[in-house]
Amino acid sequence: MAQCKLCNTVSNYISKELGVCLKCIRENPSDALLVAMKTHAKSRTAFGLPERPPKDPEGIPCNICVNECRIPENSTGYCGLRKNKGGRLTGVSPEEGKLSWYHDPLPTNCVGDWVCPGGTGAGYPKYAYARGPEYGYKNLAVFFHACSFNCLFCQNWHFRQETLRPYTTPVHNLVSDVDEKTSCICYFGGDPTPQLPFALKASKLAIEENKDRILRICWETNGSMHKGLLDEMIKLSLNSGGCVKFDLKAWDENLHKALTGITNKRTLENFLRTGEKIKERSVPPFLIASTLLVPGYIDEDEISNIARFIASINPDIPYSLLAFYPHFYMSDLPLVSKTLAERCLKIARKQGLTNVRIGNIHLLT
Repeated sequence: MAQCKLCNTVSNYISKELGVCLKCIRENPSDALLVAMKTHAKSRTAFGLPERPPKDPEGIPCNICVNECRIPENSTGYCGLRKNKGGRLTGVSPEEGKLSWYHDPLPTNCVGDWVCPGGTGAGYPKYAYARGPEYGYKNLAVFFHACSFNCLFCQNWHFRQETLRPYTTPVHNLVSDVDEKTSCICYFGGDPTPQLPFALKASKLAIEENKDRILRICWETNGSMHKGLLDEMIKLSLNSGGCVKFDLKAWDENLHKALTGITNKRTLENFLRTGEKIKERSVPPFLIASTLLVPGYIDEDEISNIARFIASINPDIPYSLLAFYPHFYMSDLPLVSKTLAERCLKIARKQGLTNVRIGNIHLLT
């Protein structure tokens, strides 16, 4: 139970740390965002990360993501990965990254498991080893220790404890763990966006070293990357039978900023750009979307607008509504009700989407 700092409403569906309710974010965004951004600053300084993307006119530019940092001397960019040291950027590179990885037996619980080759056999025999789930094969799950957003509900917030630690891992260490039973590589995190040069190089090396067999390249991302990097991702996934999974966190830009600290404009632009490639491969599905149903904030209106946007691109794009679990700075919110999830499911279908599901149903109340 928390109280909105602007309208004084008290509700179980207001995050105490965020400090503002959904109505105020929508109707009084200027004041609501002032409150929300204080929470974002607090959540980032706790891990030694910049409160906001640096914009020093004399700083070194980094254009990998929507934040387009200009990094001052002896400081890092928003993601914490690159530092301006003596007038040059140091830190991660195509050769070195901050990440961890593990093998996950297929079928696994990734966002796209209900439509992807590893979970269903879609695209057999060109893109899948079996007509159904690829039992006996495995996914190389690659977790990046940084992000271009600052989601206050982050389910994997612990990566922030690794972002600024002084270590990097050579790209060949990752590639050497791709064995004959690895049928897909999935990049997630955090988010792959801040380390896309590394991920793209790793993918190309892995494919080169595993010619004449199936090795799918997949991404789970907030979609905030530079469009040039997105185009390289698209090419790798299209050709390999993999997919690009966008997490569309909110439709309303002010709500998106309140929850993540960052605009969603680049994400929506990139989703549309990716959707233009669907005609090049319909099976297995190439583009997938998901939205986390954050109680009190991601409501029927948000889902309706997101679903309408997706359907306007292609009504067959798979869309997963994910049940929320309390985490990080929004740990005081309740679980999602089954009633709300089912209403959102109906709304998404009403907007024209043909392939919608509720994920993490075990978390529903």
